[in-house]
Amino acid sequence: MSEVLADVSDRPLDPSTLDAFVWRKEAGAVVSFQGIVRDHDGGRPVVSLDYRAHPEAAGFLQACCEEVAARTGLRVAAVHRVGSLTIGDLALIAAVAAPHRAEAFAACAELVELIKSRVPIWKRQHFSDGESEWVGL
Repeated sequence: MSEVLADVSDRPLDPSTLDAFVWRKEAGAVVSFQGIVRDHDGGRPVVSLDYRAHPEAAGFLQACCEEVAARTGLRVAAVHRVGSLTIGDLALIAAVAAPHRAEAFAACAELVELIKSRVPIWKRQHFSDGESEWVGL
């Protein structure tokens, strides 16, 4: 099985760390996804987010990375941030390296979809009017 990097962190994320992990000399493409906290959702102004993770979230994230790596034979990495984030902060980074761009794009997209559907991390959006809501519960 290919090597993977998977982590849940309460520290700011660095995309270059994941890109460096997945890249190898035979890779002609590194594709990464950066999920960034935006200033709106559903037409409402968002001022911040809180991410909370199930105690076993890192294991679920690892399993997602291993599944994509096993199916594709590629090196993959993903890190999800938890805690309080502000607009512009990175919440999720996923990266994949492959010999060609098409397979790197496809594997990265698959990885992000698996993470979003399987990893028990929830966000609470805080709106400018003082209200908040949990997403994905």
